[in-house]
Amino acid sequence: MGELLTGRVAIVTGGASGIGKATVLRFLAEGARVVAGDLNADNGQRLVDEVGDPARLAFVRGDVAEEADVEALVATALERFGGLDVMFNNAGVGGAFGPLTQTAVEDWDRTFAVLTRGVFLGIKHAARVMIEHGRGGSIINTASVAGLVGGAGPTAYSAAKAAVINLTYNAAVELARHRIRVNAICPGLIFTPLAIGRHEEQVRAAMPSFQPWPAEGRPEDIAGLALYLAGPDSAFVTGEAIRADGALLAAGPRMAEVTDPNRAAARYAGYADGTTGRPPVKRRIETAG
Repeated sequence: MGELLTGRVAIVTGGASGIGKATVLRFLAEGARVVAGDLNADNGQRLVDEVGDPARLAFVRGDVAEEADVEALVATALERFGGLDVMFNNAGVGGAFGPLTQTAVEDWDRTFAVLTRGVFLGIKHAARVMIEHGRGGSIINTASVAGLVGGAGPTAYSAAKAAVINLTYNAAVELARHRIRVNAICPGLIFTPLAIGRHEEQVRAAMPSFQPWPAEGRPEDIAGLALYLAGPDSAFVTGEAIRADGALLAAGPRMAEVTDPNRAAARYAGYADGTTGRPPVKRRIETAG
């Protein structure tokens, strides 16, 4: 076990699968005590059983779009572990998909509620505790390369992630005087259930055409970057949106044709709830060409 986070307390939202789970395990391996939050209680219980160390890991079921649930996460960190040093606002959904002209406003709003309001609430309540305790801290937000350019993800998702990046910049300026660092991670195509779904083999086969790096992005790759931003080696790093994308963005994103090989986004509209355990809702667009 490493020591980079020994004595520190971290919260990881979306912590029961994908990037979140990989980060929980990495933080634990580096000596942290961790509160993992996730809407999917079954995945959360599996994580708890896998780790088998209630003295260092707590799980709280919650929806990051709900302020009371985020408050409960922070309260658990204080009650179980006595503080909060690292907040990783990572929870996400695929959100609204389909043409803008066919996107339901409630799907658009729910996408922003999870992806953007959830990050705002995490920053708000983590920063309150960090300011009160007076020992600084690190807040990390999961954004996306989709928030940096067009064509790298569904429109609502991309717009929400762009908002996360700008929120990161502004929060970093506001909280700097309290020695609270705020940074964003912008993953490219990471092989998680949320990003890949049922198309893993198709995506892997197409990777050489759109990503220069000759290996797929793994959740552990993002967990390593989160560890850097959480730990002492990034003490002067704040207000950054750091890409981890295998040079995908440098080459020009063509992710839609890879992650949606059957062009479902042109034929359907709806909302995808990711790994929350809730099924996606979609409706066929009768007039789609």
